[in-house]
Amino acid sequence: MIEVEHLSKTFVDTPVVDDLSFFVPEGQVLGFLGPNGAGKTTTMRMITAFLRPTRGRVVVAGIDLDSDPVGLRRQVGYLPENVPLYPEMRVDEYLRFRADIEDVPRPQVRENMEYVIERCMLADVRRQVIGTLSKGYRQRVGLAGALVHRPPVLILDEPTVGLDPNQIIKVRELIAELGRDHTVVLSTHILPEVEQVCERVLIIDHGAIVADGTPADLQTRLVGNPALRVELSGTNGQAQEALAALPGVLQVTPAGADLYRIEHQADTDPRESVFHLAVERGWVLTELVAERASLEDVFVRLTTRDAAAPADRPTAPEPVAEEV
Repeated sequence: MIEVEHLSKTFVDTPVVDDLSFFVPEGQVLGFLGPNGAGKTTTMRMITAFLRPTRGRVVVAGIDLDSDPVGLRRQVGYLPENVPLYPEMRVDEYLRFRADIEDVPRPQVRENMEYVIERCMLADVRRQVIGTLSKGYRQRVGLAGALVHRPPVLILDEPTVGLDPNQIIKVRELIAELGRDHTVVLSTHILPEVEQVCERVLIIDHGAIVADGTPADLQTRLVGNPALRVELSGTNGQAQEALAALPGVLQVTPAGADLYRIEHQADTDPRESVFHLAVERGWVLTELVAERASLEDVFVRLTTRDAAAPADRPTAPEPVAEEV
């Protein structure tokens, strides 16, 4: 659905996006991550035809950016981080306006408006002036505007910024539901949100891809061996050697008084063996927890820059826009 080949963007001799290539199939929800200045927003603006690439190729829903940028835009619903709204318009007036400029057929406009008003939880404010709405409601109006022409592709840049916890849960559920009918690219700094919503994660840094895979795959592949945290009492100093002898155990490290960290092979789960060992030896097992690296651990490991990095690999602030 989204094909990106050797995509690059340079501003004033400074590369911001450097030879990106990836494919997002139909119906996938992709988490698009990276630190500030990594090139995420620039990449999304190129995919949505709001910014011309320096080099490379973008195809969305079979339409090539170079040959038909206007046609490509019609295939995409784009929610930027700073939502461009008309504060003097009422919510339903704005959505009708968006439907008109997206060339929604007139007989379908009302149906589409009702669809997005319901999906984005705007029924209570549909006749309210946008300028009087809270930031959270304005964010939802922007999402409704991106959806009103029922595009096959959605590009969402920080869609839950400014929402309260209940609204965040609703929007996460909505994004997951939209993934059944749309291809979704979600950029956010709320990493638990990515773990809950996205089937796949793409991490970029300095404009280049540094990781690509499912959240679980990245957590296993990039952080290290899975591990257990075990607390035993009454072992008389025999626990470390006995635990190390269990099937699949790679290493046992003391982590405190009566506390051990057990690294094990990815295809094994020694928790049952630890339990039976404790029963056989008469030890008291007070804790047995599987440690799990978070997506945040992966992100920090892959994108942490030391202080000298900007001198070696300069980054430029991302521009507001550039016409195609």
